[in-house]
Amino acid sequence: MATLGVNIDHVATVRQARRTIEPDPVWAAALAELGGAEVITVHLREDRRHIQDRDVRVLKQTVQVKLNLEMAAEQSITDFALEIKPQQATLVPEKRQEVTTEGGLDVVGNLDRVRRCVDQLHAQGIIVSLFIDPAEKQIEATKTLGCAAVELHTGKYADATSDAAQRTELEQLQRAGRFTRECGLLLHFGHGLTYRNVQPVAAIPGAGELNIGHSIVARAIMVGFTQAVREMRELIITAK
Repeated sequence: MATLGVNIDHVATVRQARRTIEPDPVWAAALAELGGAEVITVHLREDRRHIQDRDVRVLKQTVQVKLNLEMAAEQSITDFALEIKPQQATLVPEKRQEVTTEGGLDVVGNLDRVRRCVDQLHAQGIIVSLFIDPAEKQIEATKTLGCAAVELHTGKYADATSDAAQRTELEQLQRAGRFTRECGLLLHFGHGLTYRNVQPVAAIPGAGELNIGHSIVARAIMVGFTQAVREMRELIITAK
């Protein structure tokens, strides 16, 4: 059965808009756990646009489920991860000008750089997942590096503007998911998943973590954080 990872970055986005102390993403993590979140995910970006170093430090001390740190394969961030030692690190691409992550990490084209980061994380016992597009060559490269998991980028599926286009993207995710399992890797999904489109992805055989942030934070404004998490988790566990 798929599990829910709640990304709390955009709670910090609201806080950083005023450079104040609230809302605190640490509070959001606690409420997410009350709602049934099995993973808490944060992305510590190089530009610190939302999540801050302090947030990750406190979360490591307080989160009772798995803490998943999304990060670029850059040495300064790697050094921080080696100090904090989250249970899992997910390597993602990162560009300063982007609003949000725009695609998967090009593992094939950056194999040596990614390997240096992965090897350092593995040496400290940190589980490593790579956020990649649903392409066999990227999955194969992830396996070559000895990573435990891939998180398949669901952005094209989420952004599809017609039923036919969405079916095409879902089929690609299904094929990539099957290949991922054949490679012996854990299968995660993320990016752009919402209350309306999550169930077909959650129903993909072998689906593990589904990391979802913006949609949950948006609903939480209306119904509260714990309730928003409960509603998303119910959709995931009842997916067929």
